[in-house]
Amino acid sequence: MEKKAKVRLSDIAERLDISTVTVSKALANKDGVGDELRQRIKELAEEMGYRVKKGGDNGKAITGNIGILIPSRFFAPSSSFYWYLFNSLSTELLNRSYYSIMELLSAEDEKNLVLPRMLKDNKVDGFIVLGQVSDEYLNFINTSYENFILVDFYTSMNNLDGVSDDNFYCSYLLTSYVISQGHKKLRFVGNFESTSSIRDRFMGFAKALMENGMNVNKADIINDRDENGYSIPLEIPSELPDAFICNCDETAAVMIQTLMEKGYKVPEDVSVTGFDNFLATNKTSVPLTTVSIRTEDTASVAADLIIKKVTGQPYVKGRHLVSGSLVIRDSVKAKN
Repeated sequence: MEKKAKVRLSDIAERLDISTVTVSKALANKDGVGDELRQRIKELAEEMGYRVKKGGDNGKAITGNIGILIPSRFFAPSSSFYWYLFNSLSTELLNRSYYSIMELLSAEDEKNLVLPRMLKDNKVDGFIVLGQVSDEYLNFINTSYENFILVDFYTSMNNLDGVSDDNFYCSYLLTSYVISQGHKKLRFVGNFESTSSIRDRFMGFAKALMENGMNVNKADIINDRDENGYSIPLEIPSELPDAFICNCDETAAVMIQTLMEKGYKVPEDVSVTGFDNFLATNKTSVPLTTVSIRTEDTASVAADLIIKKVTGQPYVKGRHLVSGSLVIRDSVKAKN
């Protein structure tokens, strides 16, 4: 006997030309669906042979919530980019009729493999890990829970879905532009060991140097944070390079301030670039050349991905890249 195909929420939604979220809420008797439409959805679900569980496709009650788990080190005062990205994610989820619940993951809980509270209490239908966590912690979660994605980082674990910026290519473009302005001696600023994003940005930097016949040495990297991801003072080398390629705008702002305190002028004495294009205008006295990857674009791809995953809709598995563009401002000066 031929096995009957499983009916998904997305199949019902397609028949009625409505969203999967609406179908989920109707079958779970949640607010936000009119009585007439709710009845039509339930009747069609029964007609199609959909087996109504406690609420959703995962066998648990539908909450209408998506969790956003953020390592606490990325919510330090100097790391406001993640607050900015969290706001974009919350907005995109709300536009799709989902609420977001944020939870900070402490270094201790990550090390001791403590399950997030929102999962213990069944408060979410799925969640987003925003910011790099250890492979050990991801393995721990992945053994018992599958409805999550990674945002702004990736790992060598090939069975995880995620969204990240095209850091390698954008850093390559940025560094190539700086070289085109006549700069020969460049130094990368950022902790290579910290995140996959910084590693990719360094590799893009390295590719541009190698293509232009310049030497690349990992030992020449200037660290901007410690092994736990917290900011440290920047060390200016005794031999000043032509340009500092910083892994993010916050680090670039600190670099410019540090250089000014030592009597150097940007860009007259040395050029400086950032990455992210989210820095407040009053953070630096020099308009910053950087890379713009819109958090709204990243958040939109992530919201679509996690919702398709938790509602059983077809989706492209694996890592999804979001690209960006150069923003040329005054912190890079052409050399004669």
